[in-house]
Parts: sequence; C-alpha cells; structure tokens
Amino acid sequence: MTPPTDTPLLGIHHVAVIGADYARSKAFYTQVLGLRVLDENYRAARDSWKLDLALPDGSQLELFSFPDAPPRPSRPEAQGLRHLAFRVAALEPMIARLAAAGVVCEPIRTDEYTGRRFTFFADPDELPLELYEIG
Repeated sequence: MTPPTDTPLLGIHHVAVIGADYARSKAFYTQVLGLRVLDENYRAARDSWKLDLALPDGSQLELFSFPDAPPRPSRPEAQGLRHLAFRVAALEPMIARLAAAGVVCEPIRTDEYTGRRFTFFADPDELPLELYEIG
C-alpha cells in the first residue's frame, strides 16, 4: 500500500483513559503530572465522570470512570495501544517530580535511532506512560 502524499489529519486531539478509581486517577494526572482541568462532568445516566485535561501543545487527555470497568491486559508487547508518551524538555526534572509523588521510573534509555532519551512509568492503573526528551 502506497502512503498518501498528504493527509487531512492535523494531529492528535485527545487520548482517552478509563481509571479504576476516579479520584486517584484525577489526582495523578492533575497533581502529579500537572495537567490543567478544562472541564469535568458527571454523567448520571452512566454513573460516570468525564474529565478533560489540557496539555500545553493543545492536545487533551480525557479521563473517564465507569462502574465495574474490567481491567485490560496491558503489557508492552501486547496488541493495541502500547503506551502514551509525553514530550518533555528534560527528563530529570519530571523524573524528580514523579519520584517525589512516589512514582517509580524505569532507568533512562536512549533511542538507538534518534539518540533521544526516554523513560517509562505507570499511572495508578498500570497504564504504561513514557517521558520522551525533546530538549
């Protein structure tokens, strides 16, 4: 299949995450990672919360809660979404911020193709997250 020469896609608008414990996930993404709340709504018909969070580049993360949501197997090599990566200017300040909140990061690695440094950590539901240094 030949890739198109142009695409109407402009970028990623949002990524959606379902947390097992809404309050815990909200605290992690807002207080630990520092994402700004755009909107928060309780949807009574679904007994569900929806929290819209902003990243500085204009993209968003949507955090949902659903009663009795089943866990999803999530291993780095499983089919489906492998991980969510956040761009950072420098790894060390964010790693220190995470460590202060009790979040453990893997040892820093270097991408063999780009030469960029990165590390992985997990959210409260063990969703694999990455910090990718662009500085």
